[in-house]
Amino acid sequence: MATVTAPVDQRSTVGPPRRRRSRLTSPGALIAYVFILPYVAFFLLFRILPTLYGIVLSFGDYGLSGTFELLGLDNYQRLFADPLFWNALKVTGLYAAIAIPVSVTVSLAMAQLCNRVLRGMSIYRSIFFLPVVTSPVLSGLIFIWIFSADGPINSLLGTVGLSPGSWLQSSGLVLPALALVSAWMNFGYNMLILLAGMLAIPQEYYEAAQLDGAGPWRRFRSVTLPLLKPALFFVLVLETVKSFQAFDTIYVMTGGGPVRASYTLTFMVYDQGFGYFDFGYASAVGVVLLLITLVFSLIQRRLVGRSA
Repeated sequence: MATVTAPVDQRSTVGPPRRRRSRLTSPGALIAYVFILPYVAFFLLFRILPTLYGIVLSFGDYGLSGTFELLGLDNYQRLFADPLFWNALKVTGLYAAIAIPVSVTVSLAMAQLCNRVLRGMSIYRSIFFLPVVTSPVLSGLIFIWIFSADGPINSLLGTVGLSPGSWLQSSGLVLPALALVSAWMNFGYNMLILLAGMLAIPQEYYEAAQLDGAGPWRRFRSVTLPLLKPALFFVLVLETVKSFQAFDTIYVMTGGGPVRASYTLTFMVYDQGFGYFDFGYASAVGVVLLLITLVFSLIQRRLVGRSA
């Protein structure tokens, strides 16, 4: 009768198993920590700490002499009873509702144009990126002339037989005009993000859709947009933050007017903080603005980013 021998465990003959080095303590990870440490330190010092200081400041009164008096929720109670705050909140919401769709639509259209139509794409990308690196103050000064009574837009309207508009002096036209300026300033950067997402889509999907008889619009709607959701979500969040924090061009072009028709929450922060030196109240406005921006970003994450 044959005997069956148990297999010999080869691992027992080579000594104790070697400990695996963790990825977090590997030489590559340590080098990465060294490179990202300056950015983390910069982010903590100039982003997180001022934000936390602003939150603390919103619960008190900070005088020019450097004294701080804790007031509790007095600044927030005063804020929610202030008609100026509700007007600034309404103006900010209207501006964001106009600026975000305009900027994203223009960026998406230009990205598709560079991806499918235009030749010499690198040249056009450089040209379209120029507004991004242009100073916002300079952009505001340029558009003051563009929207002036004898500027190019009114001249063009007069050429086609339409009456010129008082763009920056009209309560109904000032926010659309400022939204156009925002779209012009930001579409170059957003276009590059969306274009990178488009270039990452495999061409096989377009070829398969074309074989099924899908036209250009159907391919864009059924192939490009679904696969572009991660980049589109990033652009939406970026534009939301920029729209709620818009200040420089508004300050240069309108000063919050006419009749506070462009008086946004960021302008109110500046006005209360550096106009009336009420830093605690200005910080309360800033905290509310931070929470509103965060809520809208989370909503966009739920609607767009979850399926991205």
